[in-house]
Amino acid sequence: MAPTLTDVAKGANVALSTASRAFSDPGRLGPQTLRKVLTVAQELGYEPPVARTTESTTAARAETATVALVVPDIANPVFGAFVKAAQGECRHRRQTVVLADTDLDPDREREVLAHLRERADGLVVCSPRLDADDVLDICGRTPAVLVNRETSGTDCVLADAAHGMRQAVEYLAALGHRRIAYVQGMRRSWSNAHRADLIRAETERAGLELELLGWQSETVAGGTAAAASVMASGASAVIAHNDLMAFGVLTGARALGLSVPGDLSVIGFDDIPFAEVSQPSLTSVAVPMARAGALSLQMLGQVLAGERQIPRTHRLPTQLIVRDSTGPATTHPPRHRPATPATTTASATTATTTASATTATATAPGTTAVPVIPAVPATKDAS
Repeated sequence: MAPTLTDVAKGANVALSTASRAFSDPGRLGPQTLRKVLTVAQELGYEPPVARTTESTTAARAETATVALVVPDIANPVFGAFVKAAQGECRHRRQTVVLADTDLDPDREREVLAHLRERADGLVVCSPRLDADDVLDICGRTPAVLVNRETSGTDCVLADAAHGMRQAVEYLAALGHRRIAYVQGMRRSWSNAHRADLIRAETERAGLELELLGWQSETVAGGTAAAASVMASGASAVIAHNDLMAFGVLTGARALGLSVPGDLSVIGFDDIPFAEVSQPSLTSVAVPMARAGALSLQMLGQVLAGERQIPRTHRLPTQLIVRDSTGPATTHPPRHRPATPATTTASATTATTTASATTATATAPGTTAVPVIPAVPATKDAS
């Protein structure tokens, strides 16, 4: 039997009239009471009667609504893709867009949300640094959609990293890697904690060793700072929290005299456009943030138009994109081999002779074949 409004009222421990107002006149309820009722309705699968709104009312809301987009770091191209797609959806709906960058700072995020909740008709909060309950408490009665954060009582859009992380670990295992390092992002990042949990589970399932490295700034500089720890871990492959950090690992590895992918395979997360043109090109897990941007605005638009009250969670799949920064595992752990310029003609000749011998050995018949893993075409989200 389908759940009823009475079931929702009992589950939320409120009067039946209060539960009814959550769907007919939500503005009369406090934000915490409203969220409690909507959470129970979401968990029970309750479907309220469809609210009927006239076309003129819907059109008026579409034309006058102001939507605030809150992102942690607009300098990161992955959030740029999110904002661009969200703006396109707002333009299609004739809505006004306000953009706020919180600089990866939870205190700044708190200030921004408190400032915008009275000035915007709806909020889309992408990859928040604050806890989800804190975000919703600050938003109050203003409808909000959370992106890359999962909670009950509000709409959520998740780029589900599980599939992409599983592909990444399985791919490295097939290449012969037995010890993998993970370079963590920032401590307050929900996405980082989620990905750390995923790689723990996937490496354990594959029978691989995992070195979970410390928290770092989610920037190129953060990845560069982590490169020495990657080398010290003895891992032959590393997965970074995002592509910017992976670029930093590439830079740091070269400075330490390591070859990528000869000594160290590197995988990033997000598959930003620069991944294709880096040297070497970066293997990365594609995260459909453009699709998330459009979808989050579609969900918020339905709420603002009164077309839907029960919160929903959408999960978008991720996909490993194979490029040149990954290769077969070496038979020895990465070692520090600083490159020193040749000072004499004799030393240069020796280096050339050694390089030639190495090349001959690598191409000699009878070498062990390495299993070939089909590369996934480097396609982009078209949303």
